[in-house]
Amino acid sequence: MSVTIYHNPRCSKSRQTLEIIRNKGIEPEIIEYLDTPPSANKMKKLLTMLDMEPEQIMRKSEAIYKELGLKDSKLNKAELIKTLVENPKLIERPIVTNGDKAALGRPPQNVLDIL
Repeated sequence: MSVTIYHNPRCSKSRQTLEIIRNKGIEPEIIEYLDTPPSANKMKKLLTMLDMEPEQIMRKSEAIYKELGLKDSKLNKAELIKTLVENPKLIERPIVTNGDKAALGRPPQNVLDIL
């Protein structure tokens, strides 16, 4: 089992999700995505695994979301992915992958489905 968590240690939901994974006896690869954002290709793959669109994993309460005018944006999918990669604060967290499966840890218990 190869589990990866795209993690923000300052986020309580991310910390809770990491705890759930570890309580299952799994030590995941931890990627602090604010320091090491996924590439555009990786983000596209994560979205496919999550079966979500870029808008669905954007943190709409972030100041950068409003600054970039994303609410009424006419950006296409590739442009939105580029925006997420360039502004990782916009990425909802945590994202957990296990093989070809992924889950958004909102709520943290969502990850149990892929462990």
